[in-house]
Amino acid sequence: MMNPVAVEAPRTLIADDQPDVLAALRLLLKGAGYQTEAADSPAAVLDAIRQEKFDLVLMDLNYARDTTSGKEGLDLIERIHALDHDLPIVVMTAWATVDLAVESMRLGVRDFVQKPWENSRLLRKLKTQIDYGRELRDREAATQKQERQLKLELDEAREIQRGLMPRRMPHLNGFSLANAWEPARGVSGDYMAAFKLDDARATLCVADVAGKGVPAALLMSNLQAALKSFSSERISPSELCGKLNRLMCGNTPLRKFITCFYSELDIARRKLTFTNAGHNAPMLVRRGGECIRLEEGGRVIGAFCDSTFTQQEIQLYDGDKLLLFTDGVTEARNAAGDEFGEQRLQECLRTYAGRNAAELRTMILDEVTAFCAGNFDDDATLMVLIAN
Repeated sequence: MMNPVAVEAPRTLIADDQPDVLAALRLLLKGAGYQTEAADSPAAVLDAIRQEKFDLVLMDLNYARDTTSGKEGLDLIERIHALDHDLPIVVMTAWATVDLAVESMRLGVRDFVQKPWENSRLLRKLKTQIDYGRELRDREAATQKQERQLKLELDEAREIQRGLMPRRMPHLNGFSLANAWEPARGVSGDYMAAFKLDDARATLCVADVAGKGVPAALLMSNLQAALKSFSSERISPSELCGKLNRLMCGNTPLRKFITCFYSELDIARRKLTFTNAGHNAPMLVRRGGECIRLEEGGRVIGAFCDSTFTQQEIQLYDGDKLLLFTDGVTEARNAAGDEFGEQRLQECLRTYAGRNAAELRTMILDEVTAFCAGNFDDDATLMVLIAN
């Protein structure tokens, strides 16, 4: 037979400026199994609450400064809840009026008792409010525990996901390469990859799962595993996206899809072969300022099982700047609700006169972050390639 769990005696703070009332209430509550503490002024009430946790406050509305209106007590209610919002309060007054009762209830008082009180009725009211307060605190404690556990799990998930992102950019002879990844909610539905297929070829890829948070991150991890596997088969970008689409159509929930830009860079010949599966078209800005959008490809991945993809080859020259990005970059909004937009992004590329991809990456990210004051509504990912 299990022993019943001991319930701690309720801790009640009694507040009244009349010593005989305090004495009578403490005697009544002690006989009912309560732990009590007394306070004879609003200042003493607030000091006691700052120092200890109580299950209930039983308080008068009238003190020495004002003996009839109850205003001093009403002010005290607000100050108590500023210290402990969930602490149940039962008020007592010999000058009760309907208006005063309504006003105290509006401020969060749980019940109202008029002096002189009837002992059994008062004890029933106190027990009801103490039980309510303890249940509320238990629920909040459980919620806080769940939130702490969820935060730990999300932190761990973010670290796992960060491990799926390229830890360092590969060295590509004749190019500089840099990236940035800014999740909006701890974990992200954005994906990027940059790795060598062999000494002569490298893959550059950016993808975006529709949605945010954990569901998008789970789908992204599925995409990452499949893309890594397919890219090792020495197939073209268009063939790879076709295989990826057929696989993801069987694994993608309804109303979910993935946009993806996948490319293969011939390092020595400086030729980029790419296919764009419904993704934001990367920007290729030539040395003279011309901006070419890399749009050739097909529909989004995971939504249409019969989709096919085309590809295109483009030559890169000294000074060319290629930017791959997700819509979290261009759709970042300022306080007025304006988007950063593609035009501002193009201007960043055109005005940059350096030779280092990491510097350009940082400049773009700083511009966007300043524009939206760091409040990204969506995951933001970018990759910069500069032909040196």
